[in-house]
Amino acid sequence: MNESLLIRNIHTLVLMDEPDRVLLDGYVYAENGRIAAIGTGSRSLPKAERVIRTPYAIAIPGLVNTHHHLYQTLTRAYAPSADAELFDWLRTLYPFWARLDEEAAHAAALAGMAELLLSGCTTTSDHHYVFPRGRRELIDAQIDAARRIGIRFHPTRGSMSVGRRKGGLPPDSVVQREEHILEDSERLIAKYHDSSPGAMVRIALAPCSPFSVSPRLMRDTADLARRRGVRMHTHLAETRDEEAYCLSRYGKRPLDLLEDAGWLAPDTWLAHGIYFNTREIARLGRAGVGIAHCPTSNMRLGSGCAPVPALRRAGCPVGLGVDGSASNDSSHMLAEVRQALLLQRLRHGAGALSVRDALRMATVGGAQCLGRDDIGSLEPGKRADMALFDLRAAAYSGAGDPVSALLLCAPTKVDTLIVEGRTVVAGGQLQTISLDAVVRQHRKAASKLISL
Repeated sequence: MNESLLIRNIHTLVLMDEPDRVLLDGYVYAENGRIAAIGTGSRSLPKAERVIRTPYAIAIPGLVNTHHHLYQTLTRAYAPSADAELFDWLRTLYPFWARLDEEAAHAAALAGMAELLLSGCTTTSDHHYVFPRGRRELIDAQIDAARRIGIRFHPTRGSMSVGRRKGGLPPDSVVQREEHILEDSERLIAKYHDSSPGAMVRIALAPCSPFSVSPRLMRDTADLARRRGVRMHTHLAETRDEEAYCLSRYGKRPLDLLEDAGWLAPDTWLAHGIYFNTREIARLGRAGVGIAHCPTSNMRLGSGCAPVPALRRAGCPVGLGVDGSASNDSSHMLAEVRQALLLQRLRHGAGALSVRDALRMATVGGAQCLGRDDIGSLEPGKRADMALFDLRAAAYSGAGDPVSALLLCAPTKVDTLIVEGRTVVAGGQLQTISLDAVVRQHRKAASKLISL
């Protein structure tokens, strides 16, 4: 069956294509989740089974979130960790995360994904690395949640194999044997990974960090990922503490460890990337390694600020990530784009990052980090993933340029969201599931996790 969609009379249509075009009174026509035509005006429009008129909206490509920990929505704003830096923050929260089960992971994923969708995000990755003993299908639970709610999903099979007994940071109750990690990685790839254009689920492999996995696991993961054709992800250069740990334990800086393990390549994207020196930035750029910039989390934990302009100049694809909802305490992707814009200007001056540059990081840059050429911009042949915001909102009143208003004014909720040609949000309301039911279940799971 040929399912067609026409979104017409769009007030401002931001394509994020190579010419960086912005169309007025634009339209987008899609068939079976794929964009077939884009243009302007109201004459000779394609006929479609579904038609949406949006003369009040600014439309952009769906936002792409390149780093998250969805399970952490269960421990937002936990008071004893509110003023801690990364290592102490982790030590405080690990005991609670060690109680995680499949039901809680499913509830956490639905809540985080709902928040992402309502903020204009159509594609999200997730880095899940906490596997309490006996809990084998936590990522399966997340994938089920993604399918129910209708978001495009890149779950990464995270891992921790070096606990406190062996000199690592995490408690031993949440680390796994490396053989089991690799076996389960194989299982998830075989069961869920879809490499075809328009795929709604793709798997990546993601050892957690230099202070929670061994160099051997990093190397074995790279071998497995390349044999199975999936991407790789990890935290790197997030804090000075991490740098000191690597120098003390291995006598090497974090990036040198990464290169030794065979990860310095275009199929890798890294979360944070704050503490790279000038030579390391050049090496990353030559290798084509992607960076997930997570400004709110980095500010919340006092970690620092990634050198985004230098990374982009060097040739690194740079995307944005909301990071875990216990360090960001939010999963609002549009707010993250605004935060990235303002933080880089604070650090490097008003000319460091333009509004268009920030929006490009959240769309095209994010797609590049995830290794996708079928999303990130609105062009014929790409997937029909679009976010439309209502310019009639009070937050935009008086704004002369809708594109600038989207990031410079207060972030709002999306009005209409299209994922793979499907209307997932309409009139600011989720269409796929009951948000009230999701929140009730999520609050129950969060209360149980903290009170045990």
